[in-house]
Amino acid sequence: MTETATSEPDDSFHVFDTTLRDGAQREGINLTVADKLAIARHLDDFGVGFIEGGWPGANPRDTEFFARARAEVDFRHAQLVAFGATRRAGARAAEDPQVKALLDSGAPVITLVAKSHDRHVELALRTTLDENLEMVRDTVSHLRAQGRRVFVDCEHFFDGYRANPEYAKAVVRTAAEAGADVVILCDTNGGMLPAQVHAVVATVLADTGARLGIHAQDDTGCAVANTLAAVDAGATHVQCTANGYGERVGNANLFPVVAALELKYGKKVLPDGKLRETTRISHAIAEVVNLTPSTHQPYVGVSAFAHKAGLHASAIKVDPDLYQHIAPELVGNTMRMLVSDMAGRASIELKGKELGIDLGGDRELVGRVVERVKERELKGYTYEAADASFELLLRGEVEGRPLKYFDVESWRAIVEDRPDGTHANEATVKLWAKSERIVATAEGNGPVNALDRALRVALEKIYPQLAALELVDYKVRILEGKHGTQSTTRVLISTSDGTGEWSTVGVAENVIAASWQALEDAYTYGLLRAGVEPAQ
Repeated sequence: MTETATSEPDDSFHVFDTTLRDGAQREGINLTVADKLAIARHLDDFGVGFIEGGWPGANPRDTEFFARARAEVDFRHAQLVAFGATRRAGARAAEDPQVKALLDSGAPVITLVAKSHDRHVELALRTTLDENLEMVRDTVSHLRAQGRRVFVDCEHFFDGYRANPEYAKAVVRTAAEAGADVVILCDTNGGMLPAQVHAVVATVLADTGARLGIHAQDDTGCAVANTLAAVDAGATHVQCTANGYGERVGNANLFPVVAALELKYGKKVLPDGKLRETTRISHAIAEVVNLTPSTHQPYVGVSAFAHKAGLHASAIKVDPDLYQHIAPELVGNTMRMLVSDMAGRASIELKGKELGIDLGGDRELVGRVVERVKERELKGYTYEAADASFELLLRGEVEGRPLKYFDVESWRAIVEDRPDGTHANEATVKLWAKSERIVATAEGNGPVNALDRALRVALEKIYPQLAALELVDYKVRILEGKHGTQSTTRVLISTSDGTGEWSTVGVAENVIAASWQALEDAYTYGLLRAGVEPAQ
């Protein structure tokens, strides 16, 4: 495993983020100005070199963003970049309103999109190939004369290179000769493969001498690989988006690219210590855009370093590097052991260690837990998705009795369907807690919600810590076996106390009974987390 270098990033290699522009084109993402400012702060905190904020002048939101970003964001690591197009055909850059809006944004760096595919020039711009080159030259020169650093995105470059390589290279040369610091080769349609990208980048670099960058879309699933192939071929500027957000299937994912550059290539592209913020930043941006973080995303997903098979666990117990390509701590993630019917002794021992439970090398105890897990998973329970329920099971085996804060005498849920079309849901819970018999009734917007409220009413006076608990997710799955309403049901409930989140599981032929099991575990685990001593 390669540790990061100690020197500060310099201008020899650029990490350029375009989440706020290209990433925002993803279906389902609609960023407010406040959202964009929040993401910009996260990206700057991560330490990227450039943050492309949008297209000022093209819409009021982006124009407002640049005005507010100058006043409200103290950029410590990144430079703000404005995006726009080359001047219109037949005009002068100095008189083009769109070019003026780029200057008015106050951004120190401007990225221009330029056509590099001859068919796009003739069909989309409806101008000549020579005029397109003049549009690039005039716009870059004008912006440079105004003291701005200029990057040029060669749109559809790889498709254009395939159709007319000499013209595509002419666009690159023109941009570089006019003063563009970097010319970015864009795989706009996302159809390239790594070997093709490497070959084209290497040839264009040799033939033009320009400093090159790469912008890869992910339509073939190769955006990260294509980005790294371009780096191998000599590109020194990578354009990415957080979590791979972007139009269609997305863009090159910032986090795997940066992690690979630092840990696999040994390049210093982030300030000291920032690589360990990778997972936190990824999840924070996902929260802002209101998309659930991908659990299986490389480096930062909660499953990125999760191990399930007993064979893997046995090896990891000897040396974690045997089944992990890096130490997860390097990117701010953690190793997790998943407990399932595939679990062996090593899985249980490692999971116990992860949970802070010392099994003391007790082979009989560990064997008993393994068999209990396999027996219950055969019935439909799943512990890889319900760590809290597994911890309660494990602690019960270690202590020789279940962990108890209350004993349930009975519960019931009533669903009433009225003639006027309205519904009523009521639940009653009878239980014992601290030698006191409690009967509580509550209504809810469904039978499970009514049970949850009744349980809370019954217990909160004795255990006030439960007031902080909130159910945040509820999943139901019909398991294989019997059909229709006789099928076995599995319920997974996620609960939060404001500082952490945990999941519990219940299985029964009745969905309400399965929900009750998961609720009982959720409240029991919440009290355990709160440091409450179990009843004797």
